[in-house]
Amino acid sequence: MWTPTALLLDSSGKERWRNEGYLPKNEFVANLKNGLGRIAFMAKNWVEAEMWYDDVVHHHSETFAAPEAMYWRAVAYYKRTNDHTALTNVAQELEDNYPRSLWNLKAVPWRTPSV
Repeated sequence: MWTPTALLLDSSGKERWRNEGYLPKNEFVANLKNGLGRIAFMAKNWVEAEMWYDDVVHHHSETFAAPEAMYWRAVAYYKRTNDHTALTNVAQELEDNYPRSLWNLKAVPWRTPSV
């Protein structure tokens, strides 16, 4: 639809990530790594998904992709361990670090109610 367009496909050829239009290098790389995390996540390879998302959180924290990576890293951890506290923790982490992010809003159901 728009130039440039980059796609990531899984091993079966199914599209798992798409970027349409220009992004600065740091944003593109962070989004690309989130896409690789998405491929691992959809394959239920929780450890690899966590690794890709963690890389974005730690090496690209200033990008718009970082809150998404933080969110999905916690979900992958939860899927791997069944430890629901990861979801509560990431909700607070997103609120503290990315309060205006869409991903912060998506984590609202996981927040511990204020007393």
